[in-house]
Amino acid sequence: MALPTTGGGVRHIDHGNDAEGGASGPPSPERSGGPLANIGCRIGHDCARGAVDLVQPGTDIDSEGPINVTVHDIPVNTLAGQPASLAELAGKTLLVVNVASKCGLTPQYAGLERLHERFAERGFAVVGFPSNQFGGQEPGSADEIQEFCSTTYGVSFPMFEKIEVNGPGRHPIYTELTAVPDAGGEAGDIQWNFEKFLVSPDGKAIARFRPGTDPEDPELVTAIEANLPG
Repeated sequence: MALPTTGGGVRHIDHGNDAEGGASGPPSPERSGGPLANIGCRIGHDCARGAVDLVQPGTDIDSEGPINVTVHDIPVNTLAGQPASLAELAGKTLLVVNVASKCGLTPQYAGLERLHERFAERGFAVVGFPSNQFGGQEPGSADEIQEFCSTTYGVSFPMFEKIEVNGPGRHPIYTELTAVPDAGGEAGDIQWNFEKFLVSPDGKAIARFRPGTDPEDPELVTAIEANLPG
């Protein structure tokens, strides 16, 4: 059976023997209950023989055929550790940002909050994901991050759990997001803190802005306005 990976590729699973790691390898997404746990064999597969159909990146599979996977479909935790998903913000245009408290770009929090307040009534929200992957610049606990954001920048937009955005521990949300190219056509790894992804109301990542782009840069603001719901 073939499982689509959100980074763009096909993972082959043999019942009882994982093609990536053998029988003793890590559990497949089916067995682990992860965001791809609901994926089954396409009708007509002979899984016992290891027969597979290849599927296009960015699609999920069920008995009714391909279904597009969006960031709305992937489980996350809030900064307080409660299970959640971006589906709770479905219907809104989102700007998803990996944030840090001790970075030279940390003052971008102020611009992000102004953006959030400016367009909130028109169906827009900034979404923050703390990450400590760049220079160890987000070392704090969830409570420390919340306190810093609230008292220093008056952040009111949703903040989610601290995650990894690059490498083998990359959160599935960022597997989806990093497949999106920037204006120069370059996809792949996050460059640094405060990289920004514009997500449409139906959960599709549609634009990418690198860390040096100010939150209130005219090009970014224009892109937000052009993709607001309604």
